Amino acid sequence: MFFVDMIEVAGLGNRSYLAGGERTAVAVDPPRDVDRVLEAAARRRVRISHVVETHIHNDYVTGGLGLARLTGAAYLVPADATVSFERIPVHDGDRTAIDAGLALRALATPGHTPHHTAYVLEEHATVVAVFTGGSLLIGTVGRPDLVEPRLSESLARAQHASARRLAAELPDAAAVLPTHGFGSFCSAGQAEGDETTIGKEKASNEALTQEVDTFVTRILAGHDDIPAYYAHMGPANSAGPSPVDLTAPAVADAEEIAARLAAGEWVVDLRNRIAFAEGHVAGTYNFEADGQLATYLAWLIPWGKPVTLLAESAEQLAYAQRELVRVGIDRPAAAANGGPYAWTSEGAALATFRRADFADLAGRHPAEDVVVLDVRRVSERAAGFIEGSVHIPLHTLHRRLDELPPGEVWVHCGGGMRAAIAASLLDVAGRDVVAVDDSFAAADTAGLTLRTA
Repeated sequence: MFFVDMIEVAGLGNRSYLAGGERTAVAVDPPRDVDRVLEAAARRRVRISHVVETHIHNDYVTGGLGLARLTGAAYLVPADATVSFERIPVHDGDRTAIDAGLALRALATPGHTPHHTAYVLEEHATVVAVFTGGSLLIGTVGRPDLVEPRLSESLARAQHASARRLAAELPDAAAVLPTHGFGSFCSAGQAEGDETTIGKEKASNEALTQEVDTFVTRILAGHDDIPAYYAHMGPANSAGPSPVDLTAPAVADAEEIAARLAAGEWVVDLRNRIAFAEGHVAGTYNFEADGQLATYLAWLIPWGKPVTLLAESAEQLAYAQRELVRVGIDRPAAAANGGPYAWTSEGAALATFRRADFADLAGRHPAEDVVVLDVRRVSERAAGFIEGSVHIPLHTLHRRLDELPPGEVWVHCGGGMRAAIAASLLDVAGRDVVAVDDSFAAADTAGLTLRTA
């Protein structure tokens, strides 16, 4: 009997897999913190004999090379991928034995990248599943616009053809096991549900229900901005990532925290947004540890800038470090645990700002001294926005603060987490800010006037 274990990387919206039999297994698209994969193998009492990549990843630093070196596993990478390390090049149709009666068969599925490859899992020559990486996802496909803008249309057409190849060559009962699509910006849409099959996708997937020209037009028109840190992921993966160091960083006291702030470094408070608003070290930014930390911190921080992490516990700090190494933020410059009174000089006042909901905003807007700032993405705003609001997506806010009119800034997003990040940026910039911590669905019922164009 074979097994497939899913290893979820929820903060980035991705999944990795460990699949095998009684003795040996293959790891598919492993995250950089490979200890989770090793633990899964230990629970199954199998040896990792192979590590495979579906593509050179755009959205995270892979653990593939490190895992292969740690375990002595064969490292399989699509043949056309440009890399600077030794690997086994994989070509369309290659078959690799994993365990007794269990094999992987490579299927070229270009589209998400030019070299993208899916891997069909076969038990005694019967197809049981397919690891689709960034090709066929749940209800959608991987984005074709992340490699090179001039290639986007041709890759979109290739993505359509690849999805149809999978649907034509594999049985309806085959499980579809994608890497992206659970919140990842590598996905052209968001998954509905946690599992699917080839047969289900034939009935619902846009690549399998739309003809190619309609599909290409729609998919190229519907993309959000690309997270800025993506520009660094591909080169890191092509060069071969360095090993992960998750040991605790040097401890910073209040004096060092103040010195780092004075030097213009980023000091990030990982506590929840309620606690941060009630009191924090002046000049610090709020990125909640459990609020897509890796995506938004890596997107906003100038790449390579030192970052100091402030956590309420050692456990929260360790969690944040693990999240950040996945996107190439390897070592915090320093860190501190506890709370804001321990992070400030004795007698220094904490900074605060107000929180509110959309009903509170409805009681203040419109007014000359009130600025409503919407930090959602373009695609979200297109579905409806508050009349008179200023739109500056969160990932551009730090560069566009001078575009905000004078007045008290009420900042909102879709649920509150991004508004809290934005509020901390505005607080550091010296603006009078109110963070709207509420679901955007409440804006209409609160009596605010919404527009769609």
